[in-house]
Amino acid sequence: MKLILKKSDTFGAIASTLCMIHCFATPFIFLANTCFVGDCGSSPSWWKNLDYVFLIISFFAVHSSVKKTSKEFMKTALWINWTALFLLIINEKLAWTSLPETFIYITAIGLAVLHIYNLKYCQCSTDGCCN
Repeated sequence: MKLILKKSDTFGAIASTLCMIHCFATPFIFLANTCFVGDCGSSPSWWKNLDYVFLIISFFAVHSSVKKTSKEFMKTALWINWTALFLLIINEKLAWTSLPETFIYITAIGLAVLHIYNLKYCQCSTDGCCN
């Protein structure tokens, strides 16, 4: 946990990228695997719940990055993007409304890009600049 908070932008970018890969790969992996076995409609619950793991990791990464960023717009951008990703994943799980998967991919990519941008251009050079 301390490592996530210390290197929040790195972990945030990795978690967002893995989340996107997870969402993209799920249909292909389980359609090929479970249909081969004979049950095309199921996937393991641990795989379905990985979304929540990525959300939790990215929450702490965003929370920590917002504390350390030197740019005010970055705080808003990170939280808006994380909130959008959270709502899209919850919507997918609870099926409130039918939305294309593309929205999740775009949001996950956006969150990863924001973390990378923050890592490269928005880091404090002194201890007092982020207060």
